[in-house]
Amino acid sequence: MSNALVGAPLDAADYIKSHIRTVPDWPQPGVQFRDITPLLQEPKSLRVLIDLFVQRYFDAQLDYVAGLDARGFIFGPILAYELNIGFIPIRKVGKLPYKRLSQSYELEYGTATVEIHEDACKPGDRVVLIDDLIATGGTMMAGKLLLERLGAVVVEGAAIVDLPELGGSKLLREAGLAIYTATRFEGH
Repeated sequence: MSNALVGAPLDAADYIKSHIRTVPDWPQPGVQFRDITPLLQEPKSLRVLIDLFVQRYFDAQLDYVAGLDARGFIFGPILAYELNIGFIPIRKVGKLPYKRLSQSYELEYGTATVEIHEDACKPGDRVVLIDDLIATGGTMMAGKLLLERLGAVVVEGAAIVDLPELGGSKLLREAGLAIYTATRFEGH
C-alpha cells in the first residue's frame, strides 16, 4: 500500500475557516464572534495559516510586518520572522513607552485610539499591516494612517477573516489599501 496522500487537495481557505469557532451573542446579543483560538491551538492549522501568508509575501520585498493590537501580535511576529524582516507593534493607547503618534477611529460602540512609536519605520519602508479580522475596518484604517504619517508604503492589509457585510474591506479598498484575507464569513 502506498504512503501517498489520498483525497482532494487541501483548500487552505476552507481548512482555516473550519478551525474558527463562532460564539453566538458575544460580546452582546446578535453578534457572531469569530474566535481564532482553535486555529492557533492546532499546530497544523497554525502552520497552514502562516505558510499561506509567507507564500503571499515572500517576494514582496517588505521591510516590516506591522501588527495591530492585540491579535495581530499573535501571528505578525511569526510572519516577520519567517520573512526575515522586522515587526512593528501598533498598540492601544497608553501602552507604548517612547515618543508616539496617535490615531483615533470609530467602533461599532464608540471610539478607540491606537499608537505607534515615531521611529517605528522610515519614509519609503514597505509594510504589510496585519490583524485577525476585518469588520468595520476602523482599526486597520487607523494603522494605515499611522504608518503613512511616518512615510511608510503600506503594501497591503492582511487578515485571517473578512466579515464583508460589515463593510470594512470595502472601506479600506476605497481608501486605496489592497486587502488580502485567508477566509471570510458572511453575516455578522
